[in-house]
Amino acid sequence: MRRLFDVNNPLMRFLTSVFDLIILSVLWAVFSVPVFTMGAASAALYSAVYHHIRKGEDYLWNSFWEPFKENFKRSTLAWLVALVILGLLVFDAIVLRSLWIQNKPFGWLYWGVLVLLAFAVTWTVYLAAYSARFQGTVKDVLKFSFILFRAHPLILLAMMALVIGGLALALTMPALVIIIPGAVFFGTTFLMESVFLKHMRPEDLERIQREKEEKDE
Repeated sequence: MRRLFDVNNPLMRFLTSVFDLIILSVLWAVFSVPVFTMGAASAALYSAVYHHIRKGEDYLWNSFWEPFKENFKRSTLAWLVALVILGLLVFDAIVLRSLWIQNKPFGWLYWGVLVLLAFAVTWTVYLAAYSARFQGTVKDVLKFSFILFRAHPLILLAMMALVIGGLALALTMPALVIIIPGAVFFGTTFLMESVFLKHMRPEDLERIQREKEEKDE
């Protein structure tokens, strides 16, 4: 019985991670309420999931709040660019859906716009991940996140499946919405970090290896 409640017990570690993902999901939702802050909240969520849950660094609140403050301006400006693109695609989808329902010309373009919308939503995760992990200007975030977005098609498709799956689950099982954002970002950290490792400079890779060795000691 004592081992069951040991914090190092695999079950307890799993339950703690689930609880932390719920807290982070709630924080992300609260900090995303103004909508224009969703970019900074998403970058903070990615950073917290990667550093606190996956690597066991820092306290839960600090792992979210500090990146939110540090990346606020840059992430918000990048997000506003993405928000304009998303808004245009949603508007096109609404108009084209009406044409498709009425069997009018060009209504079939509705499905193409939905695909573009899925790609655009997935790109916003790349934006959040890049902003959370690297320094640079707003232009750098937009540019390099898009380059990485295009560079690895298989990972892109896996990311899209994860994001769309999370959205579908939220619509069909609303009760899970308290953990879905954190869970989706938990999955994306594995995909995004594999992409980042392919493009990091040798000195950055050496630094990461040293940090890993120091943690294992």
